[in-house]
Amino acid sequence: MLIGEVARRSGVSARMLRHYDALGLVRPTGRTEGGYREYSGEDIRRIFHIESLRSLGLSLREVGRALDDPGFTPSALVDDLIRRTRERIAAETELLTRLSRIGAAEPTDWGDVLQVVALLQGLGSESAGRRQRAALTSTQDVPLPVAALVEAALTETSPHVAGALRWALARASDDDGGAALLAEGLGSPVAEVRKRAVQSLAELPDGAATGPLRAALASPDPVVRRCAALALGARGGADAVPTLIDMIVAGANDVEAGDALSVLAGDPASAERIAAGLVDRLAPGGDQAAVRRRLAQALAEIPGETATAALAELAGDDDRGVALTAAYVLELRRRPQRASAGRQGVRARVRQSQSRPSTGSTSGT
Repeated sequence: MLIGEVARRSGVSARMLRHYDALGLVRPTGRTEGGYREYSGEDIRRIFHIESLRSLGLSLREVGRALDDPGFTPSALVDDLIRRTRERIAAETELLTRLSRIGAAEPTDWGDVLQVVALLQGLGSESAGRRQRAALTSTQDVPLPVAALVEAALTETSPHVAGALRWALARASDDDGGAALLAEGLGSPVAEVRKRAVQSLAELPDGAATGPLRAALASPDPVVRRCAALALGARGGADAVPTLIDMIVAGANDVEAGDALSVLAGDPASAERIAAGLVDRLAPGGDQAAVRRRLAQALAEIPGETATAALAELAGDDDRGVALTAAYVLELRRRPQRASAGRQGVRARVRQSQSRPSTGSTSGT
């Protein structure tokens, strides 16, 4: 069979067949009287073998080894092909992601495109300072897509850069795109990613972030639950109360949890429910003294009869530290100037008193 007919039947161009001949991959077994290449049936089978191996990504040199080296084993080469293919897919995926983000920024001219590219490169820089500058400038003329900021926020290890990214996210968009992407991060198998996700949600404006924060209260990760409860408490979310009380009992960010409860206690009905929840966690016994002391401090700024009655009972506690704390709180609650004490509040003064020597003001109450 002459080269032209082989090219038509095999789909391999005559030029490529001549290249195979020059490389020694497929040398026609015969020649016509006129000197034209003449391919046998075995030659054509070899051409199809070559094309099959090339379709797997092998180079012509690798194809030659595979067909002619008796000691050749395909396993190592196939493993290498798998690795190279994965690397190529990863590179193409990265390019697709970058192009999608540039498109999401809706650039109006090539100057905008270049600015977005520069910001994306800044977020991916090895320099923490450059990443921080990219985050801080991302809300200017051509803002970065929210998806890029979310990805950066969930992977950032520098606390300073992470803070800048959360700031940028909070100002990036009024829609729920960022909140939804961050909510996905709450389900990450990596604890640090979950923590970054809930911290970023906590700094988003009210609205789209509230739903994911409420869902985070049921997270098995205590860090996620506690951060969500503090954020919801600051937003007036009463469903955060049980978690906030748990934090006080556990001594985990108990000061912040108590402050959040005091904000929620601005509503008289809520104040009674919060006080009842705190009282339910009071337990007698020396090994629970530290817990009772923290609960007494939390009761300090919860108005109402339930909190006052609980503090009066704690003032007679067997543990001297608990009794002194409760007595001091009661004394502060009785003072008329408490109404004009400002945001420093009773709990702040309790903490100040406890930092003084035991012969100080608490011993005189």
